[in-house]
Amino acid sequence: MSGTPLTPEIWQRAANIRLVVLDVDGVLTDGRIIYTDAGEEIKCFHVRDGHGIRMLQQAGIEVALITGRHSQAVAQRAQNLQIRHVFQGIRQKVAVLQALQTDLGISPAATAVVGDDLVDLGMMQQAGLAVAVADAPPEVRERAHWVTAQPGGRGAVRELAECILKAQGRWDDLLRHYLSS
Repeated sequence: MSGTPLTPEIWQRAANIRLVVLDVDGVLTDGRIIYTDAGEEIKCFHVRDGHGIRMLQQAGIEVALITGRHSQAVAQRAQNLQIRHVFQGIRQKVAVLQALQTDLGISPAATAVVGDDLVDLGMMQQAGLAVAVADAPPEVRERAHWVTAQPGGRGAVRELAECILKAQGRWDDLLRHYLSS
């Protein structure tokens, strides 16, 4: 799979981002839901996506999860990554996004939303940078400003983090930090 090119318009949109909002199933995971015999739900998260989230946070960019499902695995992952804004079991995602933007004083233009399916389109319309993962349905990819090269749960969030940090001129300092440690 290949994403859409990072055009000057995408770089400009990414340069303004102060809030990144992620769906979970299909964005932070590959969309599969696995149940154990005991009925426990298992989700797989990619370590590079987690590192991308941490890099965004270190750069002062807020990160939020807004998902229609409720899962203890998501709560645990959010806690591990110190994500403060976690909304699970949400049917009205747009209302939650708008309330979060208001609470944080962050405009839609300074918000990036990453989605993977039709239920995310409303949130994507409220974002200055609407991102679809590579394996999203055509209707979602067509309405995104940018489509990642990586599919959901396989590095798409890390790809977005790098794009934002590079567009904001923070990538080289971050790289120097890792080279010197």
